[in-house]
Amino acid sequence: MKAVIPVAGIGSRLRPHTHTQPKSLVPVAGNTILGHIIDRLLSAGVQDFVFIIGYLGEKVESYVRRHYPQIKSTFVVQEPREGIGHALWIAREEFRQESQGMLILLGDTIVDVDLGAVLQMPGTVLGVKEVKTPTLFGLVETAPGGRVTKVMEKPKIPKSNYAMVGLYKIAHPEKLVDALGRLIEQDHRTHGEFQLTDALMMLIQEGEEMTTVTVDNWFDCGRKDTLLEANARLLNRPEFLSASSLPEFPNTIIIPPVSIGKNCQISCSIIGPNVAIGDRTIVENTILADSIIGSYSELRQAVLHDCIVGSDASFRGLNHSLNIGDNTEIDYS
Repeated sequence: MKAVIPVAGIGSRLRPHTHTQPKSLVPVAGNTILGHIIDRLLSAGVQDFVFIIGYLGEKVESYVRRHYPQIKSTFVVQEPREGIGHALWIAREEFRQESQGMLILLGDTIVDVDLGAVLQMPGTVLGVKEVKTPTLFGLVETAPGGRVTKVMEKPKIPKSNYAMVGLYKIAHPEKLVDALGRLIEQDHRTHGEFQLTDALMMLIQEGEEMTTVTVDNWFDCGRKDTLLEANARLLNRPEFLSASSLPEFPNTIIIPPVSIGKNCQISCSIIGPNVAIGDRTIVENTILADSIIGSYSELRQAVLHDCIVGSDASFRGLNHSLNIGDNTEIDYS
């Protein structure tokens, strides 16, 4: 089955990191967001990919061709960028004839679910997860038995708290293309953009059978706080929970889970928990927790937590020699 991955967005909520790289290539838990998505699809047997690119799209294409030369990859440029529905419409000729159906996964979302089992489910399937703030998401309403009766994009008065997580198995791509075409022709927009949700609602009204699958975990990596949360939860996998597989660093304590890239120089530091460090990064005299550090960066004399530091960045903290008398208070906070 072919997988379509829209990765054209600017990622404004992750600035300044997305000034120089697309959101899908932001590092998390020893990989990129897009790398985690592709790896999960490969594990399910998917080998045919369509990437809808836009902002810094040449970097996405270069990354995929360099790290995944074994897959069949097609790149479609979305310009202008007017929503997920518009992105799929631009790429329609790459999937409309897929008689076995197709998968759509949004390029800023990582989901934990048995994709192989999803591929075997009949009809159109929407990945969902229960959320506490449903007004922020596209939502699904279902009838007894699990049949989807309604989908809506960020409603003001939600009647469901099951959010769509960016995973869609489409049974009839040709019908989806027809619905998207009607949205474009009628200039039917929601929140200023052409939404996939509106096209799916058209299909429901025309009798398309849709069901849901609840994912185990859903990592929306579009903001700093959710990206750090995703990093921490993804690191809590067996391969990251032990420091025994890591090289020894002088005068350094490693508190798992951590991911440390190749050829890093770390000394006189405390690293962890929930820290991911890229390749060839230098860390000296630093305490680091709950953070993501890019490749080729340098950290010295720092105490950092809940931080995202990009690649090829440098930070040097304060290093004091003090002679403090009685009844003295110094607060650097």
